[in-house]
Amino acid sequence: MLDYRFIKENLDAVKENIKNRNMTADADIVVELFDKRTALVTKRQDLQQQRNQNAAAMKGKMEADARQKLIEEGKKIKEDIAAVEKELEEIEPALEEAARKIPNMCNPQVPIGKLDTENLEVKKVGTPRKFDFEPKDHVQLMEELDLIDFERGTKVSGQKFYYLKNEAVFLEQALIMYTLNVLRKHNFTPFITPDVARQEILQGIGFNPRGNESNVYCIEEEGTCLVATAEITLGGYHSEEILDKSKLPLMYCGLSHCFRREAGAAGQFSKGLYRVHQFDKVEMFVYCAPEQSDELHEKLRLIEEEIFTGLGLPFHVVDTCTGDLGAPAYRKWDLEAWMPGRNGGEYGEVTSTSNCTDYQSRRLNVRYKDDDGKNKYVHMLNGTAIAVGRAMLAIVENYQNEDGSITIPEALVPFCGFDKIGPKK
Repeated sequence: MLDYRFIKENLDAVKENIKNRNMTADADIVVELFDKRTALVTKRQDLQQQRNQNAAAMKGKMEADARQKLIEEGKKIKEDIAAVEKELEEIEPALEEAARKIPNMCNPQVPIGKLDTENLEVKKVGTPRKFDFEPKDHVQLMEELDLIDFERGTKVSGQKFYYLKNEAVFLEQALIMYTLNVLRKHNFTPFITPDVARQEILQGIGFNPRGNESNVYCIEEEGTCLVATAEITLGGYHSEEILDKSKLPLMYCGLSHCFRREAGAAGQFSKGLYRVHQFDKVEMFVYCAPEQSDELHEKLRLIEEEIFTGLGLPFHVVDTCTGDLGAPAYRKWDLEAWMPGRNGGEYGEVTSTSNCTDYQSRRLNVRYKDDDGKNKYVHMLNGTAIAVGRAMLAIVENYQNEDGSITIPEALVPFCGFDKIGPKK
C-alpha cells in the first residue's frame, strides 16, 4: 500500500493515478481517516503525559482533599485514554481497508490507457513463421497426438482442467529444467514453494482472497488459499523481517503449481491451455534497495527475453498501460509470443514482469537497515520465467509440421530425450 502521509501530501496526483488506472478507490476518505487517527494519537499522547504527571504528583505529601482530587483526576484521565483507544481501534482497520484500495503510483513513462490494446510495443524479436499449409491450433494438434485430454479432465475435475499425456509430460518437465538452468546461470536461488499460503500473505502481495471477483481458491475455515503464483509464497518468505542491506538484492526463483478461479474469464482467447485453473510456473522474485529496482526490472525482462529467444519463439515486448496494470505494479512489461492458432495468428501473453516498488513490502513489513541506521522498506519485483502451459501452447503451434508432428526446440532436446513428437503407431 502507499504511505498514508504520501497520499495526504500528494492527494491530487494519487486521485489522477486512480483515474488513469481505471480503478475505483476513495483517496479523500483515506486522508480524512488519517487526519482523525493522527489527532487521536496526539490526544492519547497528551493524556498519557497528564497521567504520568498525575502519578508523579501522587507521590508527594499533601492534604487528604488534594490527594482525593488527584485520584479523581487520574480516574478521569484513565477513562479518557480508554475512550480514545476505542476510537483508534475503530479507525485503524477502516483506514487500512480504504488505503489497500489505493493502487501503487505509476512510473511517469507508463502509457496512459484503459485496455490492453493500448499497451505500447517497445521491442519485437523474431519473425512469425509463414506456413505453406493451414496451421492447426494447439488443442487440435495435441489431441490428435494423444498429448492432452480435456474431456476427462472436465469429467474428473471440472471445466478448464486437463490431463497431460505421453511426450507432453516430458515437454513440460523439459521446459521447467531448461528455465531453471537459465536462472541458475543468473545466480537465482531456486525454491519449490508451498501451494498454500495464509490469506494475510495474499492480501499483502495484492490478491483479494474473498468476494465474487477473487481469482483464488480459498480453503474453508483454514484462513488459507491455494496460491495463484509463487510470487505469493516468495513474497511472503521474508514478511515481518529486517534484511541485511549488504546482501541485497536477493534473487529468488520458485517452482509451484498455480491455481486460479479465472472468474469472468471466457471467450476465444481462453481456449485450451491459454487460460486454465491449474498450471505449473517458474517465478522470479527480487528483494532490493530502492535505488536498485529500475535496473533489476530491466534485468528480469531481459532474462524473460533470453528464455524465449532460446526457445526460438517470435515475440514482442509491450509496456503495459495504466488501465492494464495490477494495483501493486509501478511498471510492468508483458512478453507476448506469436501464436499461429490464435484467431488466425496473433500475439498472446506468455510472461510479465513488474516492479512493485515498496507497495507490497509495506503490507508485508519487509524492511532493511539503511546506511543511516534507519529501517526502510525494500522494493519488490516479480517476473514469470516460464508459465508452462502457455509456453507449451506456443511451441506446439509454432513448431508444428504439415504431417501433424511437432518438432522440439533444440534447447529442450537434451531434457526431453527426443526431437520430434509424431503420431502414435
